[in-house]
Amino acid sequence: MGPWRCLLLLPLLAPALRAQQQQFMEYVERRITLLEERISQWHDQSSRYSTELRDFKNQVLGMLEAAEKEREAMRAEAESAAVRVERLEREVDYLETQNPAPPCVEVDETLMDKQVATAKQRKNEKYTKLTDCSDTIASVRAMKILKRFGSSSGLWTKDAAGSSEKIYVFDGTANDTVYVFPRMREFTLFSATRKAARIKLPYPWVGTGHLVYDGHLYYIRQQGPSFQVIKFNLANKTVVDSSVFPAEEQIPVFGLSPSTFIEVSADEEGLWAIYATKEDEKNMCLAKLDPASLDIEQMWDTPCPRENAEGAFVVCGALHVVYNTRLPSRARVQCVFDVSGTLAPEDASLVYFPKRYGSHASLKYSPRERQIYAWDDGYQIIYRMEMKKKMEV
Repeated sequence: MGPWRCLLLLPLLAPALRAQQQQFMEYVERRITLLEERISQWHDQSSRYSTELRDFKNQVLGMLEAAEKEREAMRAEAESAAVRVERLEREVDYLETQNPAPPCVEVDETLMDKQVATAKQRKNEKYTKLTDCSDTIASVRAMKILKRFGSSSGLWTKDAAGSSEKIYVFDGTANDTVYVFPRMREFTLFSATRKAARIKLPYPWVGTGHLVYDGHLYYIRQQGPSFQVIKFNLANKTVVDSSVFPAEEQIPVFGLSPSTFIEVSADEEGLWAIYATKEDEKNMCLAKLDPASLDIEQMWDTPCPRENAEGAFVVCGALHVVYNTRLPSRARVQCVFDVSGTLAPEDASLVYFPKRYGSHASLKYSPRERQIYAWDDGYQIIYRMEMKKKMEV
């Protein structure tokens, strides 16, 4: 087709081209409008989501703030409840000490004479052991000084037979109030007695020879020239029993502790009493006690002298006497008396205690823990011991 024919067709094709161009522009405009609508919709949704997220965040922050306030309120209520419980416990302890059951400790002279006669009949008899305990002290392994509390003389101990962790403190050599700390931690950390309960005894004690054994306090009361062993129930704060000690003309059992006339001790075999009389004023005597009735089961004259003795305790049925000098030096176990006869005094080891501040006012052996609770010039000390069999000595 020649050029002239193309020129003739151009007028005919121009309207069709303009119509297609118009349709294409309309299509593009519709697509752009649709995109704009979608962008606007996305923007609206994004704005709504942002608003909801902000509202949720504010709601959560409000809830956290309210929870923190409730936690603080609950903590304050718990502290207030603990204070009220502690105050109530103190008030109950006070009421119990102020209103103990009336004790009955009348002395039956006939019964006392019978006890003395029975004890003398069994004096120095051979002892039949109740357990297979055959240990003796090899050495004092360690010493731990806990604190300084109270006067220069006193006594502190745990229950020698029970599992209680309570600490019982007897301040002085003549008093009627016992301090009771719930655990060793409270006794060690606090210098005052605000963490301690108080037990007011019906009669004052004398000396430092008392003992806590199986939930009961066995303490010594002086009544004129005679001495009573009082059995006091620590749970209901009442006197369970009492007995005049069946020994005549008693004298201080330790030469360096003139206020102690009877030392009640406990070991693996049970309860013992260490004492001295004018009949043999140079040496000590030993008696086996019945914890239930306070009767004397057996008595022995020991070869252990009173002079320069500051304390004593029993381990596996053997009396161990601790000696010092009037000018305090290094204490040592220098006399051992075995009631079963399996360990001769001359075969026992000479056991030394570490150097301390003064002389011991009390030494309480714990058979459960195999250690000694000592009171030394107002300092409370724990001695841990190394044990070995008697046949190895």
